[in-house]
Amino acid sequence: MRVIAGKAKGRQLYSVRGPGTRPMTNRAKSALFSILGTHINRSEFLDLFAGTGQVGIEALSRGATRAVFVELGVAALRAIQANLELCELDARASIVRADAFKYLESTQPYPFDFVFVAPPQYRGWWAQILQLIDAQPAWLRADGWVIVQINPTEYELVELENLVMFDQRTYGSVMLCFYAQPPEELETE
Repeated sequence: MRVIAGKAKGRQLYSVRGPGTRPMTNRAKSALFSILGTHINRSEFLDLFAGTGQVGIEALSRGATRAVFVELGVAALRAIQANLELCELDARASIVRADAFKYLESTQPYPFDFVFVAPPQYRGWWAQILQLIDAQPAWLRADGWVIVQINPTEYELVELENLVMFDQRTYGSVMLCFYAQPPEELETE
């Protein structure tokens, strides 16, 4: 697990042992950031179920101005802090020890450009988190995206009122689903 591009390119990140984290493959991570392209520059990034922090760290390395890492596991929190220090990106990061559900329910929404959701597999948590964000669209800037990482076998249609899925990509055992608020001109028709 390493940083692919940007300021911290090539840095090997610390991992966490056990089933609680699911690192994204370098192939899927590279594809994700190719899709995000230059939009990551000067963006604000929320990494829910952050694990080792590798996705938020990649965003910071590529020019995001700020990343918030939300994680509950103590070992994962230590890995996030160590990885941020290793990459010299800790000045632009905030680590929040919290359950992602409680964080979204109890924190005043702040608009992010990107919200990345990668919960433990096969529990349906991704759909529940997506519905929480959908119910409080203030978590996203008007042109912001929610990006969900799941195993392709987990995918199901999720009823949403404010968000629509606009893209979906599969890279082996990683599926990325992209959601955003529909453009205003579509809402009035």
